[in-house]
Amino acid sequence: MKAIIHVNQHIIKANRKNGTTEPVLTVKTYKSNEYGHEVTIEGPSKVIYRPDKPLSCGAHVWIEADYEDVTVWKVKEVGMTVINNQLDLVDYLNKMESRE
Repeated sequence: MKAIIHVNQHIIKANRKNGTTEPVLTVKTYKSNEYGHEVTIEGPSKVIYRPDKPLSCGAHVWIEADYEDVTVWKVKEVGMTVINNQLDLVDYLNKMESRE
């Protein structure tokens, strides 16, 4: 399944204006949108600049990769969470703390 990754300029502006740190990276597939502060691509990918035919969201530059090769990281107050149902480091760290 193809993933399209782009930077949401509207959220960057809103973060500056409001002093927030909402995630600005969007990973889109045909069935979902995921948002993160960091994206890791483990396989082949390509960067596309298409000012004459932007995405429906308005992005003129984006990255295309196979969704299985993409990991989306979202910063939380304590630690980082990997979206894509691979691993939740925050929960893991909390469980490890409770064992001590």
